[in-house]
Amino acid sequence: MTQEEFARRIVAMQDTLYRVSTTILPQLCDREDAVQEAIEKAWRKQGKLRDDRAVRAWVIRILVNECYALLRRRRHETLSDTLPERETAPGASPDLYELFTSLNEKYRLPMVLYYVEGYSVEECARMLKMPQGTFKSRLHRGRLLLRDTPEMEEVRA
Repeated sequence: MTQEEFARRIVAMQDTLYRVSTTILPQLCDREDAVQEAIEKAWRKQGKLRDDRAVRAWVIRILVNECYALLRRRRHETLSDTLPERETAPGASPDLYELFTSLNEKYRLPMVLYYVEGYSVEECARMLKMPQGTFKSRLHRGRLLLRDTPEMEEVRA
């Protein structure tokens, strides 16, 4: 893959990268840092990509790793008394976003990758480095948790 093609693909998936980072990181500045760092790492290591068709999954995996690394670094910092609320990702529905942020992260990220971003179970499981059965279980549990929220009860009524 040429560098121009690689750059074009990265630019095309920028919204996806921001939505994925939103599921892990609460602060906008951290999300921006993680996305920027992930793009930089992908650019430097693009020669290690074995399959050009898997570039999206590969970059998202780099981003997820970067988000968790940033959280680990932040854990050692002193927290202030008030943390800002999560902001809605660009292009995301505020109501849907509010529902997803109510979920625990281990259910939230699989739900966003599968339902919002449209990846297959196999792709998502590979991105999150987990067996497909575990991924399906987390999707199922996430759906059950969402189903029991008061917002979903109002929609069904």
